[in-house]
Amino acid sequence: MIKLVSGVLVLAAFVGGVAAWGNLGHQTVGYVAQQFLAPKAAAFVNSSLGSTYSYSLGVAATWADTVKYETGYTWSAPLHFVDANDSPLTGSCSVQETRDCGDNDCILAAIANYTTRVVNTGLSATQRQEALKFLDHFHGDISQPLHVEAYEVGGNDINAICGGSSTNLHAAWDTGIVTTNVNANHGGAATTYANDLVARIKTGIYESQTSSWLACDNTTEPVYNKRSVEDDVNGLLVSKATTITPLECPLVWAREANAFDCTVVFNYTTGQDLCAGSYYNAAVPVIDLQLARSGYRLAAWLNVLFDGSPNLP
Repeated sequence: MIKLVSGVLVLAAFVGGVAAWGNLGHQTVGYVAQQFLAPKAAAFVNSSLGSTYSYSLGVAATWADTVKYETGYTWSAPLHFVDANDSPLTGSCSVQETRDCGDNDCILAAIANYTTRVVNTGLSATQRQEALKFLDHFHGDISQPLHVEAYEVGGNDINAICGGSSTNLHAAWDTGIVTTNVNANHGGAATTYANDLVARIKTGIYESQTSSWLACDNTTEPVYNKRSVEDDVNGLLVSKATTITPLECPLVWAREANAFDCTVVFNYTTGQDLCAGSYYNAAVPVIDLQLARSGYRLAAWLNVLFDGSPNLP
C-alpha cells in the first residue's frame, strides 16, 4: 500500500549524484506537455507557475532537481527514482512495488501523493505549485531507464566515456547523449527538440502509438485490469482512505523504462564512447521516445485532473 500524506513524505538518506535527463531533457518533457494541455489544465498551469516560470512546464521542470540539495528539501531526493533490485546484466529486468518501494520512499509513491495535492484546494497556492512542479519533474524521471535501476547506483558507479570525455553511465544518459543529439539534430535547444517530438506525435512516427501510451495494462503483475491514465487518476481522487493501492500507470511506466536496461543501456563494451557510433545510435531513439511519451503522459495526467479527461489527439 502507498501511504497518502498531507504534507511531505518522510524519507531515508539519499545517495548523492543521481539526477535524471539533466535540464535539457526535463525541459523538453515540460515543453512537450505544454502543447497538449486542455483549457482548464492550461489555465491552472499558467496561473500557478506565473511569470516566475514563464507560465511554462518547460521552465519549471528543473526546479525539483535544484531544491533537492537545499536544506529544506533534502527529504525529496529519494523521490526521484525507484531502485529496481533486478539483474540487468543477466537479462532479468523488473520493477516490483513491494520489493523496490516497500517503504514508499520512491517515485511511485511520490506521483500518487502529489497528484492528490495539486488539486487540493485546501492547500495554499504555494503548496499546489510545489505539487505541480514535482509532477512535472517526476513524469520525466520515471522514464529515464537508470532512474528505475539499482545496479551500481543506477549506473553512477560505472565509468564511461562520452564525446571523448570521462563521465559515468548515468550521466551519459542524463545529459551526454541528450545534449549530443539535440546539438546535432534539434538546433541545440529544448524548445526546438520539443517541437520536433510534438510533430512526431501529431503527424509522424509516434502518431499511431499515442493511444497505447495512455493505457496502463500490466501483464506481469497486474494491480488492476485494463487500466488507463483516466482510470488511475480518477480512482485516486475518489478514494477517501488514508492509504491507497498502488497506481498502475507509474508502475507500468517504470517497468517500461527499466526494460531498456536489459536491451540497450548496459549493452556496451568497456572503453566505448557512448556518445558516438553504435551505442549512441541505439540510445537516441530510446531517449526520443521516452521524452516524447513522458510529455504526452504529463499532459494527459493534468488534463484528467483539471478537465476530466485526457483531451488528447
